[in-house]
Amino acid sequence: EVQLVESGGGLVQPGGSLRLSCKISGFTFFNDYVIGWFRQAPGKEREGVSCIGNRDRSTYYAAFGAGRFTISADNAKNTVYLSMNSLKPEDTAVYYCVAERLDAVPLLPWYSASMSVGDFGSWGQGTQVTVSS
Repeated sequence: EVQLVESGGGLVQPGGSLRLSCKISGFTFFNDYVIGWFRQAPGKEREGVSCIGNRDRSTYYAAFGAGRFTISADNAKNTVYLSMNSLKPEDTAVYYCVAERLDAVPLLPWYSASMSVGDFGSWGQGTQVTVSS
C-alpha cells in the first residue's frame, strides 16, 4: 500500500515562499508513478496544482501556479517537493500529496492539461498552507 506523508505547510506572508515535501513509501519502483499535489480551500472543490512523472520528469502545472510553483523529485529519498514562491492569500488551502501508477492514469496531466481527483488512488492527509499578513 502506497503511503504519502506531507510536511512543510505553515503560515506565510503574501509574497513569501514555502516548500512542501511528500515522502512516499510502500511501492516497488518510484519511477513507475506520477506524484503530485491537489489543494482544497474552504468552501471550494479540490483542484490540481502540479504533478511529475518520475520516469522522464514530465510535469504539469495549473495555470495559477505556472511561474510561481516548481515541482521536483528526489529518487534517492523517495520524496517529491513543491516549491511555492510569490504566495498569495488565494493560495491558502490544505495541500494534499497524491500518487498513482503511470499506467493507471487514463490520460496523463501533461497531455490533458488537467488533473482529475479520480485519477489518483493514493492520498496523503494534507498540510495546511495559510497566506496572510
